[in-house]
Amino acid sequence: MATNIDDQSLRGFLAMVERDFPEEILRVTERVSREFDVTSAVFELERRGKSPVLVFENVEGSPIPVVTNIAGNRKLLAACLGVTPDTLAQTFRERCQNYQPVERVANAPWQEVVIEGDDIDLGKLPIPRHFPVDAAPYITAGQIVARDPETGVDTTGFHRLMVKGKDRLGVSLHSRRRMYEFHRRAEAKGENLPAVITLGIHPIHYMGSMAYHYPPNVRKYEIIGALFGAPYRVAPVGDTGLEVPAGAEIVIEGEILANVHEPEGPFGEFTGYASYRSTQNVFVAKRIHMRRDALYHSVASGMAADHILVSCISREAEIMNTLKRNMPNVKAVHVPTYTAGALMAIVSMKKTAEGQPKIAIMGALATEFYCKIVIVVDDDVDIFNMHDVMWAISTRVHAEKDILLIPGAMGAILDPTSDPVDHTVTKIGIDATKPTGRDFAERLTISEEQQERVRGIIERALAGKG
Repeated sequence: MATNIDDQSLRGFLAMVERDFPEEILRVTERVSREFDVTSAVFELERRGKSPVLVFENVEGSPIPVVTNIAGNRKLLAACLGVTPDTLAQTFRERCQNYQPVERVANAPWQEVVIEGDDIDLGKLPIPRHFPVDAAPYITAGQIVARDPETGVDTTGFHRLMVKGKDRLGVSLHSRRRMYEFHRRAEAKGENLPAVITLGIHPIHYMGSMAYHYPPNVRKYEIIGALFGAPYRVAPVGDTGLEVPAGAEIVIEGEILANVHEPEGPFGEFTGYASYRSTQNVFVAKRIHMRRDALYHSVASGMAADHILVSCISREAEIMNTLKRNMPNVKAVHVPTYTAGALMAIVSMKKTAEGQPKIAIMGALATEFYCKIVIVVDDDVDIFNMHDVMWAISTRVHAEKDILLIPGAMGAILDPTSDPVDHTVTKIGIDATKPTGRDFAERLTISEEQQERVRGIIERALAGKG
């Protein structure tokens, strides 16, 4: 089944937003600085309760526009999959399992311009500096592609990239997942790891690249194709035969050096803190390929939704996938962005027996080791409304029996509360469900019919006031 390159590109996404959600894209024509303006704008809009895609058309020092915040809006991510926001995690979970083989093409728009040798200068790209604490400008939307030196199976994913020179980037493979292992295997052979950085991708690629639990012989591109519902179009790059998205904007060909470590960081991470932890690896660029009218894609760092929303959705899906196997009465899972994404999960269930919430807590913590707090609530609680969740904790928790502590559990390296030596944390489970087998205080409710009636009254009153 052939697919159109533009349908799977950043440009295709922007065209969809402008056509179907014009209120969710903001083009900035005023000249902006690479120093802080791009990410600061994302945070200012979030402060106002907005999360549009941002296109900065006039960035100092480069003719290339910057696109950011493509993945900070649940409504737009749901639209990419053709579903409603409330079914986004469930749809992600179901589609990720229907792997699609890739579609290989010989020609791609990013082949239009080739820069190599002494002409390579990463400083000509409009790479922003995101926070004052950042050690340098950082490429944050760079999808690194590399192959397992032993099996030949490739992977793709985000890793922060610090500008260190015209052709040199510091990289932290801090997730300790496949890319870290690929580099370790190449290094054990005394070899550099051939790798390619892709910039300018569709949000569906963004989502698929954040899938964590899948068989080792499955390519991330096959998961991305599953989310598109069609084979993902890829094209070969360089002598290594590595493949990258045919619809990409900019492609940086190079390698991650073996047995070379240089200082990298600090960097404003997803926790909302500066991170000084790094694997301190080095990527050297050999060649840059790009469209003639390329767009530069940047991800707002720190706790911006653009940085962590997709990981929240993927974790919601993975936790739901685990819990649903043995607990069909689990209704939904929410991983909020405002708790640094990965660090907390809220589970909704229709409890039928005592002890079920604790099983759900253990299952969620075992599925996602970044997660250190799990809250389980009844299905009458809106897990997307923290006011409702906190109400349940305040009125349904008996602390002496409903709070579970698990000391010495593996945590996230970037979590500032983790042990600086072994990275363990104390994990917390909170059962905020009502007890079974006896009457409990009756919750006050307002029917949807009554709410709809009052909405009409209020809207007419506001219209009259105007």
